[in-house]
Amino acid sequence: MTDRPDAADAPEASGAEERFVARTGHLHWQADDLRAALLRLDDWLAALAAACAAAPLAHTGLAPGHALAAQAIDLNRQLAERVPAWLRGREELQAAQAVAGALDRQAIFLVFGKFNAGKSSLCNFIANRFAARGQAVRYFRIEAGRVVTTDLPFKEGATETTRHLQGVFLGPTLVLLDTPGLHSVTPENAELTQRFTDSADGVLWLTASASPGQVQELDELARELRRAKPLLPVVSRSDYLEEDELDGEIVKVLRNKSAETRLLQEADVKLRGREKLRRMGVDGDLLQSPVSVSVYAAQDPDGSETALRDAGFDRFWSAFSSIVGPALEYKQRKHAEIIVHHAEENVLHDLQHRIMPGLNRLLKAAAEERSSLDERRAWLLRRIWRSVIPELPALLERHAGGDDAAAMRQEISLLLANTCEREARLTLPDYRFAGAAARFDFEAASPENRDAALEKSIYKTLDTITREMIGQCRHSIGLLESGLGALQGRIHGCQADLIAIKTRVRHPGNPTRDD
Repeated sequence: MTDRPDAADAPEASGAEERFVARTGHLHWQADDLRAALLRLDDWLAALAAACAAAPLAHTGLAPGHALAAQAIDLNRQLAERVPAWLRGREELQAAQAVAGALDRQAIFLVFGKFNAGKSSLCNFIANRFAARGQAVRYFRIEAGRVVTTDLPFKEGATETTRHLQGVFLGPTLVLLDTPGLHSVTPENAELTQRFTDSADGVLWLTASASPGQVQELDELARELRRAKPLLPVVSRSDYLEEDELDGEIVKVLRNKSAETRLLQEADVKLRGREKLRRMGVDGDLLQSPVSVSVYAAQDPDGSETALRDAGFDRFWSAFSSIVGPALEYKQRKHAEIIVHHAEENVLHDLQHRIMPGLNRLLKAAAEERSSLDERRAWLLRRIWRSVIPELPALLERHAGGDDAAAMRQEISLLLANTCEREARLTLPDYRFAGAAARFDFEAASPENRDAALEKSIYKTLDTITREMIGQCRHSIGLLESGLGALQGRIHGCQADLIAIKTRVRHPGNPTRDD
């Protein structure tokens, strides 16, 4: 990529404006070979989709009505729904990789700011300066989903004057896009407007001098900034009205703000802007040093260089020039950045905000359920014991004087098994059990010790049975927790893999660098 003017064709540079116009008239770049990066991104998405689709959370042993099973089923449903949406989104991006026509061959800058920031005024002023230096200037706007060229400059006013995205070609290689606010375009223009803003390679952020650095405005730019587009803050309307005497009459005259005031405002905007970017999870170094301008003060009737310099435009052209190189670097990797953005803002956003909260809640609920099982086993054991003991006198009476100890053991075993099954359904209704496997055994004792020995043997058997049943509950919860842990690990692994891919895209010569 080169962006230097051809020395044989460029006019002699006599000032910052002339140098800027000459430079942008001879920009050259060539898109990086992104095939390897795009293949890695496609493989990343395919592997994630396969992992999520192929391993639904198991809830074996839990009845469908169990709260844990219901949450697991819901997580499986969400994953089953989101995976096709991720893949469809990737396919749709293939159709929107480049803006039609010459825009894909331009360095495109989004001019962003709230109402009264002076976006249209600045764009018109820049266009006039280009035209004054013999550069072709062509305006356009988006209407009814179409690009319409026009000879008319942008409307200027004290309030927002348009709900359309409008732009201007400046010479052969530069485009400014003047947005009405990224969320205020008309529905019929929304898709094409988004494609134009997606195509931007850098951003001029206008913030009015009356209240500069309203950093909450940057939230609307999150989509662009997370793609690592360079950002130049412009403190606009850096002027004030002052009373003066002219021919014996008091008149109001527009004055530039002092250099000291401008520097203080610029430093404040830079500090708060970078802090805001960091809170947004965006590299604060994307924000360049701000520059203050007054379009109105620069519009001296004689067009004097002094008026332009005093209005801040010598510094503006130099600052604007400083982001041309980073913007072209972004442009070279733009197609990969768009896919990275899809992976971050759509796929990982879904995982982090739709899947992970439910996954974490389910992990917590499973841990709480597991920790409650010892107490529930004790309660189950007491219920079974209290149900069995009243049955023993009649059972022993039936076998009184008999010599068939095996028949008595069999009847007691059946009593214990049936009682355990019945009480388990009442105490642990949301679990499915394989059955009580423990077998009652009783060794003969003297008549005076028989009842105590029998009760002791029964209690020991019930203790074994309930431990086995609770063990089955723990196993069912463990299977679910194992699946949740594996899913959580896959998500964390995908996040790390995507960071590595993004780092390679943005820093191909330094793949180990962290953002």
